[in-house]
Amino acid sequence: MKKPYVLTLLFCLALTGFSQAQLPPIFERSRAQEAQKEATVRRFLSPVKILWQTGKIQNAERLLKVGNGQADLSGKDMCSLKSDANGKPGLLLDFGREMHGGLQIVTGQWKESKPITVRIRFGESASEAMADIEPKQNATNDHAIRDLTVQVPWLGKLEIGNTGFRFVRIDLVDGNTELLLKELRAIFVFRDIPYLGSFRSSDELLNKIWATGAYTVHLNMQDYLWDGIKRDRLVWVGDMHPEVATINAVFGYNEVVPKSLDLARDITPLPGWMNGISTYSMWWILIQKDWYQQNGNLDYLKQQKDYLVKLVDLLTQKIDEKNREKLDGTRFLDWPSSENPKGIHAGLQSMLVLSLNAAGELSRILNDPATAKKCADAVARLRQYVPDPNGSKQGAALLALAGLVPAEKANKDVLAVNGAHNFSTFYGYYMLQAQAKAGDYQGALANIRTFWGGMLDLGATTFWEDFNLDWVKNAGRIDELVAEGKKDIHGDCGAYCYVGFRHSLAHGWASGPTPWLTEHVLGIKVVEPGCKAIKIEPHLEDLTFAEGTFPTPYGSVNVKHTKLANGKIQTEVSGPKEVRIIR
Repeated sequence: MKKPYVLTLLFCLALTGFSQAQLPPIFERSRAQEAQKEATVRRFLSPVKILWQTGKIQNAERLLKVGNGQADLSGKDMCSLKSDANGKPGLLLDFGREMHGGLQIVTGQWKESKPITVRIRFGESASEAMADIEPKQNATNDHAIRDLTVQVPWLGKLEIGNTGFRFVRIDLVDGNTELLLKELRAIFVFRDIPYLGSFRSSDELLNKIWATGAYTVHLNMQDYLWDGIKRDRLVWVGDMHPEVATINAVFGYNEVVPKSLDLARDITPLPGWMNGISTYSMWWILIQKDWYQQNGNLDYLKQQKDYLVKLVDLLTQKIDEKNREKLDGTRFLDWPSSENPKGIHAGLQSMLVLSLNAAGELSRILNDPATAKKCADAVARLRQYVPDPNGSKQGAALLALAGLVPAEKANKDVLAVNGAHNFSTFYGYYMLQAQAKAGDYQGALANIRTFWGGMLDLGATTFWEDFNLDWVKNAGRIDELVAEGKKDIHGDCGAYCYVGFRHSLAHGWASGPTPWLTEHVLGIKVVEPGCKAIKIEPHLEDLTFAEGTFPTPYGSVNVKHTKLANGKIQTEVSGPKEVRIIR
């Protein structure tokens, strides 16, 4: 049956003498075109605050009212921006939270019916929205245009922008002009999916951290799974690992994960490394294992077999005669560890163990004993050599998780030293995992509160590409204009590829506390593929209660833990009949 709109179109064409054979090609919809439908929706949000204004502006508060996106002839209740010989006006608006999308501008009717030129600047911080494109603080238009000059129509509407932002500055560019604004609304673009997982405890800070990590990843679930919505709008496979852990804990199955994994595979013919980085190809294996464990989709796993076998062949060739890794490509763990080659070496040795162990497990599931044996033999060799992490918390965490060093030793000697100092947003997840393996749950909770809580203390509504506790001293908040004598935490900090305003303040790789709190505080761990069996082992430490939900292919598992007066934990669990609960 033809779709109604096609029938209507054909009827109209018939009245004008066209036959179906003359239908314009644009209306021929193939299956491939049908698959290109947008996965996201749009919602409109009005600003919540005017942070700054200059020049002749009247009725600016009108822009804070909820709008309808429609220009009209009433001419009532307009915001007026007027330029004259004394200068040109500008406004800085705060939309209340980081989001992905653009801006809708609805105008009124001014004296002469011609467009007016304005400059729009998007910012993840208030100071970024005030910045020029210049080298001093590194404001850029990389990956997404966030600073642009456009014409707005007389008595109409313009929609612009596709970036990550919370703040918008608008400036009138034309001289001797009056601009009448009815509305300035954020266009919020996101996947409209439910939060099936949840977390609530006696510590409101931990609750907020869990939710902020979930929201950060949600924003990055666009056409593909990105790492950042302003900059790094790309599929970085290593960065996906903590993001997928968060998706598993919060959203359950979502097609953005296999779609992104397949893209990385298809654009990376072997012997190339995904994103040019050897660890990222290894993270691809680890994500495949975690994804199968969560969803149990054997048909999807079978589609990876050919690539997996060849990738294992490549990885097993990267071990020298002394059983040390000799990986080529970019030797990278994360940016803060990039100046510690010994720490990187320790991490790469560990990553080979972790990824080949995972590949061996997947090979057994895929009924490929030859590849499973190749993995086991390689891991046995790698275990004969244990490198020194050289003080790197990244390297020490991976050594502990790979079982090359006892987790208790890695924690005592490296991870627990100076608390959350020298933590990183990406590898912080693995540092927390290693601390949990060492039994130091209280230390891990303290690091979550200090490190990720430190970003919230500075006004964050999403977690950042990087964060360093040394930046905090005398720093202003991102949701305020920086006071004289204060450090601009956004414009004055950052390193490597994210100096100053190029630094992304919504990076999915920073979401590690969300799955960590679900796994270790709620104590929910999948122990059979497809969530057929889940083990419950909570660690409340200084919390008096913790409760939440966890998505499975069959529905949500619900848990509630309460600490009794005698210190024992009372646990209530319920879930789908298909899921076996182990306590």
